[in-house]
Amino acid sequence: MSLPNNSQLPVLVAGGGIGGMAVALTLHQIGVPCQVLETVPELKPLGVGINVQPNAVRELYDMGLGAEALDTVGIATREWALVGRNGNDIYSEPRGRLAGYQWPQYSVHRGQLQMLLYRTVLERLGPQAVQLGQRVVGYRNVEGGVVAQLESRDGTRSELAGRLLIGADGLHSAIRAQMHPTQPPIQWGGAIMWRGVTQGRPIRTGASFVGLGSARHRVVFYPISQPDPATGLATINWIAEITVDNAGGWRQGDWNRRVAMEEFAHHFDGWNYGWIDVPAMLRGATEVFEYPMIDREPIPTWVDGRAVLMGDAAHVMYPTGSNGASQAIVDARVLGAMMLRHGATPEALQAYDEKMRPPISALVLRNRGAGPFGLLNLVDERCAGVFDDIEAVVPQPEREAFMARYKSAAGLDIATLNAAPPTIAPGERVPG
Repeated sequence: MSLPNNSQLPVLVAGGGIGGMAVALTLHQIGVPCQVLETVPELKPLGVGINVQPNAVRELYDMGLGAEALDTVGIATREWALVGRNGNDIYSEPRGRLAGYQWPQYSVHRGQLQMLLYRTVLERLGPQAVQLGQRVVGYRNVEGGVVAQLESRDGTRSELAGRLLIGADGLHSAIRAQMHPTQPPIQWGGAIMWRGVTQGRPIRTGASFVGLGSARHRVVFYPISQPDPATGLATINWIAEITVDNAGGWRQGDWNRRVAMEEFAHHFDGWNYGWIDVPAMLRGATEVFEYPMIDREPIPTWVDGRAVLMGDAAHVMYPTGSNGASQAIVDARVLGAMMLRHGATPEALQAYDEKMRPPISALVLRNRGAGPFGLLNLVDERCAGVFDDIEAVVPQPEREAFMARYKSAAGLDIATLNAAPPTIAPGERVPG
């Protein structure tokens, strides 16, 4: 089979999450027609809080989604802090523009960010640009293009031809499974996370991301909305986490499930420090979901002919560095930049793979080693997590050097990012 009218075909995007919508907006910006194929019959603002790092906010700004839009789905983060189990500070630093970046960092509701991108896609590309209720279950590379194999909600099978196929279909990617049929199973390191949101008063700067506890037993919390003027309460996103023996593998079956408070809250009894009452924060949530902290082993290529992986389909990673959604956005932009150089061709996909896969595969493994929360490992090793003066345990130069290494690996070095030219310059379009 061949597709002689390749130039008239759209680029197919499997998955309508944050990465899929970001790549659709990028392709539209550079003049490449595309078609998004999303499994669910209706998109809803699901999920809880995430952080969008300055390198990704930069790209959102360049897509025309600036502070006015992002302020509707979250709040600009002002501080990142680690606090020991006894309530004493380990490390803190300003974030976003306060740290010297030219762009802010945002703490947002994941589903609300996805819906913002979705609405923008519909406004710019038209309602026909997103087909709901269509899951990409496989693909065939053919002469001059690629054929996506689709399955609708009622089980009906069909095919759709495209110039390229971008797999933004997440953790359980069918495209990745076909590309790498012998890939190892999902990797679980033993950490279990419970996630929820609670109405509460923001602490510290009012927009602080705080990690409290030890390497194997902690909570993370941060606001994802401005405080209500009448009550002073904001929406606080929180993650409660413990690490257990993973020798038997993940036995719950579901990769996320709603759980009762009684199943986990006892792990944090007594965590009341005055400035934050952790048990009250946990019990203030109306619903809680349980997730294993998982990733996948890096793979030798993200490309097969005219099919390519991006986002979690390419590099699902532990959320310790708040990189998941940010990296999906950056992936989308680099894919677009490579199409500006090579056209909507397999050569563009190969160039993207060569540029992104090696450093991001290394980041997956670095996050598996606790990412920036690795500072807690140092504290645990040296004083079992209990200290009066952090300088006597991990001196400030050592703490700062640790964080600088992580930022460099994650593409977040301030000077480098600020000096970098736009990934896609205003007005750039693929010829023809």
